[in-house]
Amino acid sequence: MDTNPPVSTDLASAKQAYDALPRTGANHRALTPLLFVERAAAVFPDRTAVIHGAQRFTWREHRDRCVRLASALAARGIGRGDTVAALLPNTPAMIECHNGVPMTGAVLNTINIRLDADTVAYILDHGEARAVVVDREFAPLLERALEIATSRPLVIEVNDPEAPSANTLGGEDYDAFVAGGDPAYPWQPPADEWDAIALNYTSGTTGRPKGVVYHHRGAHLGALGNVLACGIPPAPTYLWTLPMFHCNGWCFPWTVAAVAGTHVCLRAVRGPVMWELIQAHGVTHLCGAPIVLQTLVNDPNRVPGSGLVFATAGAAPPEAVLAAADAAGVTVRHIYGLTECYGPSVVNEWHPEHDALPAPERAALMARQGVRYVTLEAFDVLDANDQPVPADGTTMGEVAMRGNTVMKGYLKDPAATEKAFAGGWFRTGDLGVKHRDGYVQLKDRAKDIIISGGENISSIEVEDALYKHPAVAVAAVVAAPDEKWGEVPWAFVELKPDADVTEAELIAHARARLAGFKVPKRVIFQEVPKTSTGKLQKVPLRKAVKEGLVTG
Repeated sequence: MDTNPPVSTDLASAKQAYDALPRTGANHRALTPLLFVERAAAVFPDRTAVIHGAQRFTWREHRDRCVRLASALAARGIGRGDTVAALLPNTPAMIECHNGVPMTGAVLNTINIRLDADTVAYILDHGEARAVVVDREFAPLLERALEIATSRPLVIEVNDPEAPSANTLGGEDYDAFVAGGDPAYPWQPPADEWDAIALNYTSGTTGRPKGVVYHHRGAHLGALGNVLACGIPPAPTYLWTLPMFHCNGWCFPWTVAAVAGTHVCLRAVRGPVMWELIQAHGVTHLCGAPIVLQTLVNDPNRVPGSGLVFATAGAAPPEAVLAAADAAGVTVRHIYGLTECYGPSVVNEWHPEHDALPAPERAALMARQGVRYVTLEAFDVLDANDQPVPADGTTMGEVAMRGNTVMKGYLKDPAATEKAFAGGWFRTGDLGVKHRDGYVQLKDRAKDIIISGGENISSIEVEDALYKHPAVAVAAVVAAPDEKWGEVPWAFVELKPDADVTEAELIAHARARLAGFKVPKRVIFQEVPKTSTGKLQKVPLRKAVKEGLVTG
């Protein structure tokens, strides 16, 4: 006797039934990182959320200040799609803006505090800022910008107790403004996760900066991606060495909230102060450019066995810096990204067996940018025909990515947006190779490749060779015009304190490690210009070389 029930052969009806299941308010909600602060306040109301000098805010207090800010902004008519700018260092107000501004539906535009007044004016006008929250230290900068700009935003001034300033534009006091808001303000998450949450402007080294627009979904996923990529446990203590005006601090304002950690604010990065705060508050994690890591681990006040995790992006730290990090007990996480992808979205996933390798081999593996975050769909190196290059570690192509942690596009610039997304990928402008294990390694920016006698020279490769000299602290290699070869590499070098080496010695050092045509023809000893986040700026160096302004 057959006891098995009959099997339906009506496959079409089953497929239709799957599709017919409803998407409702109960089972589908827009993703947003704004709910992280609500959860942290509900679950850990008395845990310390923010430390700044003598100031302490619990998660309940921090959440209430964020909602009060949203309430006060809404009372001034600021809502969905409006832009609120911030000219702030890494202070509690900046963290509050990351939640309070988008809780109104508005878009947070964090502005680089080291920009010139003309560029700040352009950003205020291009983004159509309705309000600007400014630290009084930067009130003179804002005043000059407003003299140039056509926009007339509401000015809200933060008088930080860690750096009180008499500067004022006669704007409203930030603390009073927040106190006037309602902590019970019924803010609503976005109805559409595609809504803009933040506006970040690129550096603009070759023209006016472009406005990169982030959405709630990407910020949510970017924040959680950091947790996984950086191995962040519950309740970490995070030191703000990375500027929050840069890619919204790589989404870490929301990352720390997601794990109910503690923010430790820092207005300016200094080695002794970093170690003082690390020891005083039990800091576990921090981020920054390789130059920040170098400042940290080379400081004489460093603490061996610190147990810190330092996430660094961009070019890999020099071997000597990695060795100093090992000596200080600092675990380095090498990540990679751009403003257009919410900061980092790629990580050098480290294998435990790599720890047993000799230091040079470990450094070579650490130099790779790595593989995609779990929250990124695809990451590859493409040839001129948009096909993946062979995984041979030598064939170069353009690094590209796609997924939910890629920007919405460039504000008011459809042509640049279309170009960036050509072929269904975001084109980074970085050139790289893919190794056999699938790990991607940058070789240069497309604009930084030096073409000498028809041969491509990676400026990163030449810099890596120079960094292997114990006297070199910073190296930047650019193309110099040459009558015979078209272009040849020149190197700009900063030496370590008390170090001494000649140009001829460094050239000989490079010749022992590079093919002859890759060896720098000149070495100029001078300070290398850097961005506010510690990245090397090659544009002014190329300009100086081209215009014959190099005197070293």
